[in-house]
Amino acid sequence: MTQTLAQASGSFAIGGELTVNRLGFGSMQLTGPGVWGEPKDRDEALRVLRRAVELGVNLIDTADAYGPVVAERLIREALHPYPEDMVIATKAGLTRQGPNRWTPVGRPAYLRQQCELSLRNLGLERIGLFQLHRIDPEVPLEDQIGELKALQDEGKIAHIGLSEVSVEQLQAAERVAPIASVQNLYNLTNRKAEPLLEYCEEHGIGFIPWFPLATGKLSEPGGPAAAIAQRTGHTPSQLALAWLLERSPVMLPIPGTSSVAHLDENMAAATIELNPEDFEELARAAA
Repeated sequence: MTQTLAQASGSFAIGGELTVNRLGFGSMQLTGPGVWGEPKDRDEALRVLRRAVELGVNLIDTADAYGPVVAERLIREALHPYPEDMVIATKAGLTRQGPNRWTPVGRPAYLRQQCELSLRNLGLERIGLFQLHRIDPEVPLEDQIGELKALQDEGKIAHIGLSEVSVEQLQAAERVAPIASVQNLYNLTNRKAEPLLEYCEEHGIGFIPWFPLATGKLSEPGGPAAAIAQRTGHTPSQLALAWLLERSPVMLPIPGTSSVAHLDENMAAATIELNPEDFEELARAAA
């Protein structure tokens, strides 16, 4: 059987149970400007999702707030009924007041409502990974995680994830329910979440880095990413993804795009094997 591009990235078992190819797809960019409204090209958005599956992607990250609900409905339209090994990770806990506007709401009744709506919008009987999009500082954390645990006990979600948390917040959540994944800002040029990544490595928790393609000045002419890219025939963005995959076995990058051509380029990063010297050069330069 021919290996898909996504399979070349290796695999990880979310919650020790849901095995996915490590290079996934993030659906945020499928929506309109400011993550608001319908996509500029709906047909292309659907093609992107179907092409991702063709390339072996079986981890698709989304959220009720993307659109809102636009991304979830696109995923259902493009892919339902889903492949047997597909894991759709959605989120609740951020509300929308317009383009680029986000407000945390973590009241238990709200989180339950959004879970029920995501089940409907995605056409699922159970959500593989349901993530708290942000901790609401106005609601006790144990109440927010407790409601997700109740939904898990009822069989509506399989595993619980968190987004944008500290090690301390993750540990507090773990006292209420098992946490299968975290999703924090992390890329080659922004590694402030390094302590969290190390904790995840120690405890077998999936680490989903958002904004994974950032290369900053590294890809400018004369920069190390540009130099390595020129020498190896890859793009700086591909090197950024390859670096993440090499950095940790619990790393699950979810690069997003609204273009099939860009999707193909991103997924090709799964086959790149950075030699130790290039890996260290990129890490040092970014630091």
